[in-house]
Order: sequence, then C-alpha cells, then structure tokens
Amino acid sequence: MALRWYAAHTRPMAEYAARDHLEIAGIEVFLPCARAHPSRPGHQDAPLFPGYLFLNYDLEEQGWARLHRIPQLLGLVAFGGEVPPVPDEVIDELAQRVRAINGTGGLWTRFRSGDRVRVALGPTESLAEVIEETKSPQSRVRVLMEFLGRLVEARVRWQDVQPVAANGLVHNHNGHPQRRTRGRGRWIRGFGPRIVEAL
Repeated sequence: MALRWYAAHTRPMAEYAARDHLEIAGIEVFLPCARAHPSRPGHQDAPLFPGYLFLNYDLEEQGWARLHRIPQLLGLVAFGGEVPPVPDEVIDELAQRVRAINGTGGLWTRFRSGDRVRVALGPTESLAEVIEETKSPQSRVRVLMEFLGRLVEARVRWQDVQPVAANGLVHNHNGHPQRRTRGRGRWIRGFGPRIVEAL
C-alpha cells in the first residue's frame, strides 16, 4: 500500500507541537494555518481546524504503533471503526485555499453596514453603528459613534471593533460572548445596568 493522507486528532492547543513531533519522526504533515487576529501565542497564525491536522502515512505498512508514540497526537479520525483516507485532491485544494486566504491578509472580521458594534479606542469604549463595510484587513471600519455627547463619523481599525449581538452581549473576535462581570456582581468597565439599558 502507498502513502495516503489521513486526518488526525491532536491534544487541545497542541497542533504545532504535534506537527513538529511528526516531522521529527519523518512523517509528512499538513497543518492548514492562516494569519489571524488574535493569533496563537508564539505564532503569527492560527490553525483553520483546531485540534486537527493531516499526515501522509502508510497505515498498512507502518501500522498504528508508530503513531501512538508521537507526543501530542491522539490518533487518526475514524468513523465506525474505519479510518478513511483523505483524497490528494482535497489536500491540494485545501492548500490552495490556505494560500489564497493568506494572500488576501489572512482571517479577519468583516463588518457590514448596519452592524451594532462596540469600539475600543485606548481607555474609552463607545457603542457605534457600521456605516461602511470593510473591504480588506488593511481597510478601516467606518462607523457612526457617540463622542462627547454627539454622533460623529470615524474610521477605526477592525481590531478595535467588537460585534454586539441582538441580545446586547458583546462578542469577542472568536465569536464567544465577552465577560460582563469579574464575579460577585462587580461589573467590567463598559458594562453594567446603565450600559445594558442603552443597548
């Protein structure tokens, strides 16, 4: 049997380490990563499929034992006890898409006209509405925001903008709701009963 591509599980946040151990063991690895904000600590990018990578391996000839000795690798992805190979064409297309994503600035949040957002400029934060969608990671988000009691138009970096969900929760760039309290009812700056009512 020849070398074939397989999807493999890694330990959480250990994709880079698993890749390095596999390469040291002489196994070809494909870890699709894209430049992202925020990126992984110590890296300028982040895995497109957290907890997974692809390895080129002759499972029939080399067996499972060699893979079990690789640190940070949990095993191959299986369905009903079967480990399906990933076609070469799929790996090639994925590699091409990763190059395209990185060639246009990597992963970034696209804000659309009408989106409710919270803008953080230094120590101050303000609710705003996007009035022009972002075209690229280098372009700034055009917003209408409250400043000194007036509505003003501003252009801000997309990294300084966080979406506000319909329920009033602010979501971070990973899509998870941002914490509103420090615990024991102590509000984080920019939140609180008055802020929630304003939303």
